[in-house]
Amino acid sequence: MVISEVMDLSKKLEILSDAAKYDVACTSSGVDRKGGAGMLGNAVKRGICHCFAADGRCISLLKILLTNECIFDCKYCLNRSSNDVVRVSFTPEEVADLTIEFYRRNYIEGLFLSSGIMVSPDHTMSQMLKAVYLLRTKHKFNGYIHVKAIPGADQSLIQEMGLLADRMSINLELPTSEGLKNLAPHKSRKNILTPMKQIQLGIKENRNELLAGRRMSKEPTALAAGGETQLALNRRKNEFKQFVPSGQSTQVIIGATPETDFQIIHVAESLYQKFELKRVFYSAFVNTTHDSLLPVLEGGPPLLREHRLYQADWLLRFYGFQAGELLSEDKPNFNMLLDPKCNWALNHLEEFPIEVNKADYKKLLRIPGIGVKSAQRIVSARKHARLDFSDLKRLGVVLKRALYFITCNGKMMYPVKIEEDYILNHMLEFKEKLPAGIGGSGIYQQLSLFDDVKFSTFNGVQGIGLIG
Repeated sequence: MVISEVMDLSKKLEILSDAAKYDVACTSSGVDRKGGAGMLGNAVKRGICHCFAADGRCISLLKILLTNECIFDCKYCLNRSSNDVVRVSFTPEEVADLTIEFYRRNYIEGLFLSSGIMVSPDHTMSQMLKAVYLLRTKHKFNGYIHVKAIPGADQSLIQEMGLLADRMSINLELPTSEGLKNLAPHKSRKNILTPMKQIQLGIKENRNELLAGRRMSKEPTALAAGGETQLALNRRKNEFKQFVPSGQSTQVIIGATPETDFQIIHVAESLYQKFELKRVFYSAFVNTTHDSLLPVLEGGPPLLREHRLYQADWLLRFYGFQAGELLSEDKPNFNMLLDPKCNWALNHLEEFPIEVNKADYKKLLRIPGIGVKSAQRIVSARKHARLDFSDLKRLGVVLKRALYFITCNGKMMYPVKIEEDYILNHMLEFKEKLPAGIGGSGIYQQLSLFDDVKFSTFNGVQGIGLIG
């Protein structure tokens, strides 16, 4: 281990922003909060947090580690205790000052703060809490803040952080407890799930308190000083004490351990059901440590597999699918040639063709080429007239996919065979658009915080990586 005693802030930022790039959190903020008098920034539900550049890179948050020091020796982690890397740490004051300075220069819209485990989980969490507390109180920062909670930290620290941060997340790390035991022996599934449950219960309790406050506010009470009711004063004060208003998420590493896609989506489904997570993020394994217990992936990180899992996750959350419908123990992995919805349809041809003028909303969502918006438009439009294929195209249906699975007024668009091989061959001709970085269509890399624009201000910092 190499420890640097003296290092300027720009070098710290370069190291600790680069070290944070493997923490995935690409999501909208999920919370609306307007700016107020004497406060800096706001949060917008659909766009304050993460945006994507034309090449697929994620921008907008200052994404850093508090420290890359770590007392744990997780085999897959670049910052594992046995690695010989330069170890640096921010002070809470430095984190707060950096966030404010970058925000004022319009480089960022919020903060994503994670950390290695320095000294102990309690010590690390208390330092992160101090940084966020400084932002909210000293600097009056009203913008978006996402914090990675530290498993094993005292519950009171998690509770205090939840009243300051917009979103919190605890990394599940690996899909199963067996994988965690083999590659991260210092961590336990129980320590990870305990704060997850605490945050879930805290969100519920806080929501009930706010609802009770709104109900009580309708009842007349004695006027307090200043002309407001005491209850109104309390309610206004509590508006700034929502507990993790944007909910919680987690991250799972894909490809470091031998779990199947079937196992992984069952874990994700369970997390959504038991802990009411907003998102499960899937992170393709990047072999940064080359430990003997880790797999050697000749093709590099399994980005296409990660993409298929995200597509399946979307089906679980918005399309009414269950994990057991998408995969089975006999067919435990997704087809890399087709997206999961098309693959499901090919395996269930007995369900098709579906008449779009009669099928209910849930059934429409199961048709390849019909998404949530187009299904909603179909249900609305057919109240006024019977739809034909030209109508479906105007409503946003991708007919190149859907035509094998639907009828309009009892007729198919073209004479086609409802046969697996026939449909598969034709669908493969319809080139699927994949995200940049998959299949040679781009390069997975970090975004320069200044995007190749030269700046001479702020301690001379130039070209510091933010997030990949």
